[in-house]
Formats: sequence, C-alpha cells, structure tokens
Amino acid sequence: MSLDKVKVQHIAMLARLKLADEEYASSVEKLSRIVDFVDQLSQADTSDVRPMAHPLDAAQRLRPDAVTETVERDRYQQNAAAVSDGLYLVPKVIE
Repeated sequence: MSLDKVKVQHIAMLARLKLADEEYASSVEKLSRIVDFVDQLSQADTSDVRPMAHPLDAAQRLRPDAVTETVERDRYQQNAAAVSDGLYLVPKVIE
C-alpha cells in the first residue's frame, strides 16, 4: 500500500502537523516505506508463537511488607496552637 500526497496531507492534519510543500515528497516516501514494512510484518507466520507479557521469564522481586515508620502524631501536635481528638483546630475562613 503506497500513500499519496492527499493521504499524507490528511495524516498531517490529524496529527496537527504543519508541513511545507517541499516536505510532502519526502514524507510520502518515508510514510509509504513504513506502511509497506508493517504490511510485510503482518504477513509473517505467527501461528506457533506463544503470546507473552515480558520477553524474560523472570519473577518480580518484591520487598518485604514491613512497617518502617512509627506514628508520632502526639509529638507533632505539641507544637500546634489548638488540638482536639487528634485533629488540628484552625480558625474558620469561610462564613
């Protein structure tokens, strides 16, 4: 499948690309080569190829799920101007 200038103009419009008139000839050639290569790839026999999610057969290493931080809310709230039931009290800003 080869592309022509009209198709490349349409593709450029969809991609929001502004091409100069002298750029269309090379764009037509380059895009036609890409489309031809994709057509060539689609003709390859893949009936005996098993689908895979990753090319390497490796397991993901996970870190241990361990608590590394302690809750120090009471210590932090000692610096607050007003605290009630573990919450910071602030003045009302919207009436």
